[in-house]
Amino acid sequence: MSQATITIQRVPFNELLTRCDDETLQELVGQPAVRLLNILDPQLITLSNLRRICLQINSPYTLLKNPETRCKLLEKLRPEESVALAELMDKNICEPYVALRDLRIRKNSSREQKLFRFFGLTPLETKQESTTPIVESATTAYGLFDHQRQAQRKVQSLLSGTQPRVMLHMPTGAGKTRTALHVVATKLRQKEPSLVVWLAYSEELCEQAAIEFQEAWSHLGDRKIDLYRFWGDNTIDINQIQDGFMVAGLSKTYKRAQSDGDFFARLADRTSLIIIDEAHQAIAETYRFLLDYLVERHSETGLLGLTATPGRTWNDPSIDEELANFFQRQKVTLRVPGYDNPVDYLIAKGYLAKPLFKSLTSRLGEPFTTEQVHALTSSLEIPEAILRHLAEDEKRNMIIIDTVENLIQHHTRLIIFAATVAHANLLAVVLQARGHKAESITASTPRDERHKIITHFKNEGPEPKILCNYGVLTTGFDAPKTSAAIIARPTKSLVLYSQMIGRALRGPLAGGNEQAEILTIVDRDLPGFGNMSEAFQNWEDVWE
Repeated sequence: MSQATITIQRVPFNELLTRCDDETLQELVGQPAVRLLNILDPQLITLSNLRRICLQINSPYTLLKNPETRCKLLEKLRPEESVALAELMDKNICEPYVALRDLRIRKNSSREQKLFRFFGLTPLETKQESTTPIVESATTAYGLFDHQRQAQRKVQSLLSGTQPRVMLHMPTGAGKTRTALHVVATKLRQKEPSLVVWLAYSEELCEQAAIEFQEAWSHLGDRKIDLYRFWGDNTIDINQIQDGFMVAGLSKTYKRAQSDGDFFARLADRTSLIIIDEAHQAIAETYRFLLDYLVERHSETGLLGLTATPGRTWNDPSIDEELANFFQRQKVTLRVPGYDNPVDYLIAKGYLAKPLFKSLTSRLGEPFTTEQVHALTSSLEIPEAILRHLAEDEKRNMIIIDTVENLIQHHTRLIIFAATVAHANLLAVVLQARGHKAESITASTPRDERHKIITHFKNEGPEPKILCNYGVLTTGFDAPKTSAAIIARPTKSLVLYSQMIGRALRGPLAGGNEQAEILTIVDRDLPGFGNMSEAFQNWEDVWE
């Protein structure tokens, strides 16, 4: 063992960070965030503040796990320290900096633990992946409001008819899932043995349905029943299933159907009712085949679609007609005497928060190019190049930051729907640097970290908290205390817009708020929406 190893046991991580110069710290924080901070307040760009921001957005563990940031940090080791670490990592000590630059470290390995110890960090416990059981027993005052009971009765009547396909159309926050689970419980009580299959697009939606079924069946059930989870890495033996409730990922079920026709046939033979969440996507080519087969193999098998937006577009009636025809033009929606629109009723009774819609016009620093304008007019959705253009516009971002800081004067939970992944991360970094509790969630956020961030956001407390996200919180996310949303990503999709504003509209009867503020960043030459009632009724003529 070398003398260096004996005398240098560890280098405290914070000490290592203090050796980083201005350029390195700016790279660790991210140049877009640094530029925006410099525009807002140049005094924020100090070494001490950059170190603080760096540790706010990344833990020491994260910085050391990431090969790129780890290399930048290890370059700051003194020669004798680099030799000691190289020897600890069983690497060539003749050229320690080269050896450390090429260092490969597996997650939860002994080498990773040694690295953490070298920098004075407590090694992370190697946790066994928490696996939710594929089969779980659920045992038996899961009531419904008046409007939910009416919808349940209409749905069950249509499912008992000769064409048992129906769409349940209720606004976000009106209780679609709870209403549907009463229909599920009725089917399972009436037919024994029987299998009900609940299909959803994401793992979050699948787990949400599974948890909600356990609660529902504990009050509504008449026997012990099995709950099957069929998404992610979970597998099931269809031969062992005769009676129960299966929550299945659409993509996983589709792939299994393609590779195993016998599995698909047996699943269809055992199933008496199919529920498809976010049913406006039901006629997508990959899934229509799946649903048709599961339902049509036996004429009595029912199909119930759930959605807050019973259409796929806002300006293509032919596609929306196809969706209506797929469900036999049978749609159950809320009809409340004395109200022109069920949304007005739900707001008046406190099921939904009263929304206050505002628009903020953004004047871009750099206008769209001719090519971008052409791409915009010829695309069904906003092109990615235009979204990146918006995300990088500093004048637009300053409007967003200013709007957030005004909103959190009277809102404690706020969601920002960013234009891109990088945009969500950028906004979170800048807000953190300005002293706010802000986090970013995107599809690349690890599942455990996402759960931790969402749990922290939902926790009670008067301190304002901000979630910046892209692409993951439009469905399957329920934080009733959220009372403000900033729509900073333009969209041509009325469906997506409705889903975004719905995240902030839980009313007091649903554990939410009396009022909610929805601020939409309106960019010149781009489409926008701004009325929830009109959005709810947009497709009514298609279903007549």
